[in-house]
Formats: sequence, C-alpha cells, structure tokens
Amino acid sequence: MIKRFNTIDGETLMTMPLKPINFIIEDMLSEGLHILAGSPKVGKSWLALWLSVAVSKGEDVWANKVKQGDTLYLCFEDSQIRIQDRLFDITDEATKTVNFCTENALLGGELEDRIVTFITEHPDTVLIIIDTLQMIRNTSKDNNYASDYSDLTILKKLADKYGIAILLIHHLRKENDKDPFNRISGTTGIQGAVDSSFILVEETRGSGVATLSCVGRDIDYREIKLKRGEDNIWQVISDSFENHDLLLDDIVILLSDFMKDKDYHKSTPTELADELSKNRDDNISSKTLTKKILQNTMELEKRCISVVIRKSNGKRLIEIARNRDDRVDEMSTP
Repeated sequence: MIKRFNTIDGETLMTMPLKPINFIIEDMLSEGLHILAGSPKVGKSWLALWLSVAVSKGEDVWANKVKQGDTLYLCFEDSQIRIQDRLFDITDEATKTVNFCTENALLGGELEDRIVTFITEHPDTVLIIIDTLQMIRNTSKDNNYASDYSDLTILKKLADKYGIAILLIHHLRKENDKDPFNRISGTTGIQGAVDSSFILVEETRGSGVATLSCVGRDIDYREIKLKRGEDNIWQVISDSFENHDLLLDDIVILLSDFMKDKDYHKSTPTELADELSKNRDDNISSKTLTKKILQNTMELEKRCISVVIRKSNGKRLIEIARNRDDRVDEMSTP
C-alpha cells in the first residue's frame, strides 16, 4: 500500500471557506495552549483569578469581548481561604460557573484525566488556568527541549480537541534580556509548544505598574501597560494594539448593505474592496476582504448571501448572490 501525504494545493486553500479563529478573549486568547509568565509576586495569580471570574461572567477584559462559559482555575500553590480572600477583593459576586481546585495533580495521566472529566461534567467550559506549570510536572524528569515540548503538547492536544483555552502560569528567569520572551524559564520547547506567550514584567519592584507583552500564532504582537488598583485588578494605562482589519460584524454588515438592492454581483477582490471602501476613513485591502469573506461564509449565508471565490482566465473573481427573504433586512441591522 502506497502511503501519501494528505495535501491541499494553494489555489484551493485560498478559495475555500475558513473556520474563523475562536477567541475566548477577543484578539488576545484563542482556543489552544498559552503561557503567562512573570517574576514571583508580580501579580500573575491575581491576573489569572480575575480572568477566570471575568470570562465566567461574560465581562469584557480590557474592552475585549469574551466568550462566556465555565472556567476552571487550578490554583495548586494556594489554599481555599486565600482564594476566598482574593475573590472578595476583585468581585462583589462570583458565579457557579467559575470553579477552583487546590488539589495537585501531575501531568502524564492523572491531570489529563481530571481535566477531561471536568469538561465532560461542564460541557460549556471555555477556559482552564493552571497555576503553576512547575507544580504539574514530574520532578524526576530532565526538563530538556524534548521533555518541555512533549509535556506541553499533551495539554495542547486537549485544548484543541475540546475547543478550549488552557493558560499556564509560569516563572521568568532572573537574568534580564532585551527580548522578554527569552526570559521564560525552561527551554525554547515551551515557547514552541504554546500558541501564544504573555510576559508580565513590573517596571520596578512593588510599583504596581507592569507591561504585558503578548505574542502568538493567532494574535499580533502587542504591549499593554497595566497598573494594579487597590482591588488588585490590573487596569490598562496604554495599549499598543491597533486593529486595522475588518471585524467580523463589519464585513457581514458591509456586504449586506452592498447587496441590499442587488441579486447578483461579480468583480475582482480589488474592485469589490474599492466599492466597499467608499465613505470609509480606512481602505479595505483585497487580501483582507477575501480572507474575511471566507471566514464568515456561514454568517453571510444566515443572511441569505452566498459567496463564491474562483479563478477565471488567471484572475480571481468574487461572485455574490442574494436570495430574497423577509428575514434579510432584519438580520442586516447590527
């Protein structure tokens, strides 16, 4: 039997509808495995606790929308009374959808089994936080590159399988480095295995002002300057992030309005981008337009708009058809 790679050619890939990235925290934390590293006592656990509560309640995180659902905070370095004290600091009310566990379990069998059981019993789970990475690792193993990558891949597969985000709390090396991500304790296998890394570095010890550096496969590089308030919640002072791409709702609304008086439209992506850019402060690029359409085909179909992207005589064309339906005008209203 001849074995082959299951391949897909570039032309097909660039014309097929794509499943949009599922963010638990918009533009920050997607499905998958992530790491939050910082120096001891910098406030990582306070941040993790607040995130677990905010996501469980569906509250925005620094003006970023969240996917509300059950959360699990595995706080293996804390006690229930400490968690209780901290909860009273950061919130007036915690719901039953935020869950805590202080009983330690090791990676390599028991931890994974307990995570799967929790997800089975809480099917609306969206976020699991593990505090800390070191607490779940077998100390008898050598933490070389292969070991680091192998251990984290176990958690990565769990996150991908169940469509959740797993956030690992970890430490930084004491040595300074121009690149803060080089300070993550362990080998580069840790950075290689995770989908994104977040580094929390305080300006000066005890100042309560820190920079959260963010980098990942599904997010742009971002630096967020934070200040810890009296309630121990980190608040944004400044944010380097500027999103010039269309938001999901933008492309749906734009095409719905564009097709309101049309049953059919055919043009190149550049021509359509120019049309949609009229009366806007920013120009929509043809690449962004094509990508966003492919990511939102299901949402467009709900509004009775079908889109086909194909090549003809060497040119890429976008064909849009609208099926008249009384529901369309209602759905196109944001």
